[in-house]
Amino acid sequence: MEATPLCTNANNLIPFIISLYFLVPSVHSFSPLLGIHPLDEKYFGPQVIKCKDGSKSFSRDRLNDNFCDCLDGTDEPGTSACPRGKFYCKNAGSTPNFIFSSRVNDQICDCCDGSDEYDSGINCPRTCVMGGNLEYRAGNYISRIDLKEPKKGLISEELLQKARGLKVIIILQVVILGCVVIYRIFNRRIKSKKRRYH
Repeated sequence: MEATPLCTNANNLIPFIISLYFLVPSVHSFSPLLGIHPLDEKYFGPQVIKCKDGSKSFSRDRLNDNFCDCLDGTDEPGTSACPRGKFYCKNAGSTPNFIFSSRVNDQICDCCDGSDEYDSGINCPRTCVMGGNLEYRAGNYISRIDLKEPKKGLISEELLQKARGLKVIIILQVVILGCVVIYRIFNRRIKSKKRRYH
């Protein structure tokens, strides 16, 4: 008699294990995508994803599998497998930015929210502050990031923002210099007119 309940429990256990087998991949597919810009999440939605350089396609289960399938690193934004890959730091409360994916899980906190060290075994201090992180930029907590594009002609967003800021500063300097020159010209004319009449 005791064999029947054990057999019944074993028979119930097998379907349970099979359902877990199918449930675990579906739970994994709903997990947030690591290292991906929010505007790119739709790009990584389909089951078959094309490399951004157009070289080949890969299945969704090969995304962030720690093996570089695309030369441009499209398939590995959340790992350090591809040398040309980019990891997106959300940096909640601060300025989001990209780092080279070779800096992911290298035991150095490159993102101020610590998202790049999700599997390295270290606990990164959360150093993001509203409007940008001064301590992060000064390098007090973590190493500085020097982003240089591996291909010519590509300009990172940070360099583009700096160029825009520099353009505004140059325009302001030209306007101020123009005002000073105009003031001096008028001032000299007024002084020369006073000398003529005296």
